[in-house]
Amino acid sequence: LVDRIFTRVGLPADLLTGQSTFMVEMVETATILNQATDRSLVILDEVGRGTSTYDGLSIAHAVVEYLHNNPRSGCKTLFATHYHELTALAEVMPRIQNYTVAVSEDAGNVVFLHRIVPGQADKSYGVHVAQLAGLPRTVTNRAWEVLQNMESDSRTSPSKPRFDRNDEPLQLLLQNLSSQVVEELKRLEVSNMTPLEAINKLYQLQKMAQEEE
Repeated sequence: LVDRIFTRVGLPADLLTGQSTFMVEMVETATILNQATDRSLVILDEVGRGTSTYDGLSIAHAVVEYLHNNPRSGCKTLFATHYHELTALAEVMPRIQNYTVAVSEDAGNVVFLHRIVPGQADKSYGVHVAQLAGLPRTVTNRAWEVLQNMESDSRTSPSKPRFDRNDEPLQLLLQNLSSQVVEELKRLEVSNMTPLEAINKLYQLQKMAQEEE
């Protein structure tokens, strides 16, 4: 059914060779991308989680694009991730499908149903898992407080883009774009977009501009 099976799953740092966990992860991912064919099966787990959030998300996004678009690969791939932003790729890449593990929530209690269903998760359950693992209640209660504060801050204080309407290079760029692309740019609510949503939108605008040339 397949020529080879490639897996990239959690591993500790390689202390003997002085490689960090993230370096081990990147070396293994590089091996997969360089050797997988269109007949391979690739299983990737949490690519990019060993570094900062934006770096990791960017790498994970690029890896998914490469596996999807590269004519030499295009292989069957299972890609497990907690980067919820990546689920938006299914809207712009036709061969991507999102699946999630079914969860039942009742009065704050979570039961993992061990069933894979179509769709994507809209949140993680890290603190729930910490409770199931037996962390002291004072720790998990404090974790809930910190999480709620962080989520509240992210909603009320979104990062604002650096945009200067008097920027001459930007004005020259807009003059060379079609009216349709310019109107699309004007309607964007950049401050409410995640980095991945912004990248996907830029990709769509690029295709629009190329089609009109």
